[in-house]
Amino acid sequence: MSTQKRVALVTGGNKGIGFEVCRQLGLKGFTVILAARNVDKGESATQTLKNKNLDVKFLKLDVTSEADIDAALRYVTQNFGRLDVLVNNAGVFMDTAVGESDDEEHSIFNAKIDTLRASMESNTYGAFMLCQRFVPMMLKAGYGRVVNVSSGMAQLIQMNGGFPGYRLSKVALNAVTRIFADETAGTNVLINSVCPGWVKTDMGGENAEIDVAQGADTLVWLSELPTGGPSGGFFRERKSIAW
Repeated sequence: MSTQKRVALVTGGNKGIGFEVCRQLGLKGFTVILAARNVDKGESATQTLKNKNLDVKFLKLDVTSEADIDAALRYVTQNFGRLDVLVNNAGVFMDTAVGESDDEEHSIFNAKIDTLRASMESNTYGAFMLCQRFVPMMLKAGYGRVVNVSSGMAQLIQMNGGFPGYRLSKVALNAVTRIFADETAGTNVLINSVCPGWVKTDMGGENAEIDVAQGADTLVWLSELPTGGPSGGFFRERKSIAW
């Protein structure tokens, strides 16, 4: 069936920034597809938002699973016929956490190749495959907004040491943004990367500087860019930042 409401798919939507993006988009009148790999957590988060009278659907989606991604495309096609917004929020930080070890363990010299591979699978390849599936649908409809959640730790202009799994996977995600944006240039499908900032989430930790509402703000802003808005950019606090 089709719907006149805008439809947004948010990966990793069961907690943190992803959950807040689902909430804010729901308040703006979107039909939100809250996607998460853990069914129990995803359904619980979805019900929490439904209890606030928001139009939210749950979708089981592990972004490292091509079968799950193909199933997501079928679900969206059969139930909505289009996707207006894709927020590639799902991601992992698999390097030793800040504060849990010394700098030597964070060093690239001690990085495990399996950590790099797993980081790329979740943080880069998942978003890449979702763009491959859904951007053609957006192009056909003549409208689409893609938001790839990156990090300031991926900025080449100030790249420094430590946490190579996370850094490299987010640098590669920024390349995904640039490549898809270039190949869709001149259309009304706008594809951008965003650094939410250091946010108080499970990943960011309790010492982070900003709350989830602030962290989600630029993601939601990019989800609603007007026709003629930027594409192929990198943003923080609604402002363009260097790669």
